[in-house]
Amino acid sequence: RPVTLKISSTFCTRMEERFYMTCRAAYLSVFRSSLVNMTSKDQLCSVLQQAGKNPSQKALDKYWPPGTNKLNFDDFCEILKKEKAAEPDQLMRIFKKFDANCDGYISHDELSRILTSSGEKMSPKEVDEIFSLADVNKDGKLDYAEFCRLLESTVEQCQNAALEKLEADAKLKRQNFGNQMDNSPQSLESQPELPASETQPRTEPETTQRKDSRSSSRPSSARSRRSSLSTAITMGAGSTKSGRLAEPKSLQDWHHTLMRGCFYLEEDGTIVSLQYRLIIPETTSVYLTIRPLNLSPIPDKPSPWMYVDSALYVVMGNETKEDSNLVCFTELRDKERFLWRGERNAGSYLLLPFTTGCRLMKRTRKTATKTAQLVNRTQSGELELTKEFQVALSDIFEVIDLDGSGLLSLEEYNFFEQRTSGEKCDEDAWAICKENFDTRKNELTRQGFLELNLMEANDREGDPRDLWLTLEAMGYNRSLEMVEACPFVIAVYCEDVKATLQAVHLDSGIKMLNSAVQRSITSKAEARSLKGHENVLVYTYKGESRISSVIANKSNQKVTVHINNEQSKNCASSRGMSVFAVEVPLCSVQVCQHVMALNEQQEWTYNCVETIIPSL
Repeated sequence: RPVTLKISSTFCTRMEERFYMTCRAAYLSVFRSSLVNMTSKDQLCSVLQQAGKNPSQKALDKYWPPGTNKLNFDDFCEILKKEKAAEPDQLMRIFKKFDANCDGYISHDELSRILTSSGEKMSPKEVDEIFSLADVNKDGKLDYAEFCRLLESTVEQCQNAALEKLEADAKLKRQNFGNQMDNSPQSLESQPELPASETQPRTEPETTQRKDSRSSSRPSSARSRRSSLSTAITMGAGSTKSGRLAEPKSLQDWHHTLMRGCFYLEEDGTIVSLQYRLIIPETTSVYLTIRPLNLSPIPDKPSPWMYVDSALYVVMGNETKEDSNLVCFTELRDKERFLWRGERNAGSYLLLPFTTGCRLMKRTRKTATKTAQLVNRTQSGELELTKEFQVALSDIFEVIDLDGSGLLSLEEYNFFEQRTSGEKCDEDAWAICKENFDTRKNELTRQGFLELNLMEANDREGDPRDLWLTLEAMGYNRSLEMVEACPFVIAVYCEDVKATLQAVHLDSGIKMLNSAVQRSITSKAEARSLKGHENVLVYTYKGESRISSVIANKSNQKVTVHINNEQSKNCASSRGMSVFAVEVPLCSVQVCQHVMALNEQQEWTYNCVETIIPSL
């Protein structure tokens, strides 16, 4: 009897897994991800049909009652359990009732009369579409036995094709596993082993480890086979002032240097920026800060991006090497500034700017009520830049004037060119610019920058398309609002020596930053394993204004971890959603998410459940 029960249990488990994979395959035949919600009754009908069901209008009305705005993947799985598959034998019996001659055929006219006048009525066009598929001989008659076989075969082919695609297509299997920055996993071999004392978090979060007993965004049949880890942390309201790091009393006497930059949000959601080379000639005390750059001329109305978080990660290593040693990062906060203070040895360091993406993320593009005009023609027929465009260009000038000198050097201008066109201006071209546009000290003035853009408009005879490409690359929308970029300013203070700070562009910058972020979390947070999966560890770091988590997979196979933040309150995740999944290759580490308060004036609660999704 125990053997029989074991076989029965194994059979049931496999049936559940097959059912879950069928659900997922059908869903992904219609949507790009199982995390996307259904938003209409037609979409529900489509996914049910992909799963081999033939829902009636009455059934659809039952599953999608009035007032329903959306259903998710879980809802679809539960509906699929209730919906019966279309049975060819049953369909054959129905056709035979209308086969007056009992010869296995139904005429087009007869079928059209039946389908357009009784039951769930079809349109004549839908009837014609059926005939175009099933009237093989083109004689105006439907061989309904062949049609039933075709229907059964088509349903089976759709299911098999979806399952094969799910198995083969890595993008579908990852189902939205990307991060706001390049989130390529890092090998565990490159992660240093940390002493036990260094793996303890500074503030122990309130955590529990348990089986998932509440509603999750996967079917119950799948939930019963997975282990869960739950983390709950409550953060106080208005915690934007650091009490642990006072500004040095004599800071105004320290040597200091400033450098500007900007976070840019790419089309795929990645956030990029320049990196910086800091050279300290000898050991000294250092005070390091980063904050958003306010470009608003109105004192009581700061730029809208001032609430975007920022950080600096300081690493030592070769500029071409992705795996560098993390030295420190700006862990503490004073209002909009994030800062670090300590002693640094003489040496060359890389500063890697970072933002979580919780407050700088892709918005749903909406057609602007009115597209801003960039150029006008004067009464004499000459082109001129509009005042609105000049204001936007003036702000861009402030952003790309990295040293804040009020002038653009060739190096600064080339960073702008790389961002907007992917090209560089050589010495000869720069000499021509200096001859034709306003310059001072061999550098381009603000007026010269405006003149250069006016020349571009003239070259295109007033066609603004290239100008819009430049603006969009700099984070502007069609209303000339900077909505997908965040300018920042870095300040480095050294007590005894003058350091040098220079902007650089690193091909490996994003991967190097990702590695630094991972290390900062794993070195500060305690590792907790998912129950039943001792080789899958979750690190949850609690900072002064954010909570970040990393998943380390020490097993010999990849794992997929389902993340559920639905019980969190007043929170925003860097993933832009409350439910998602993370795929972690074998022996690697992956940033899971960063979470911040939506409203910092109110208390906020981070409540995350991490669960293993069964592998295919």
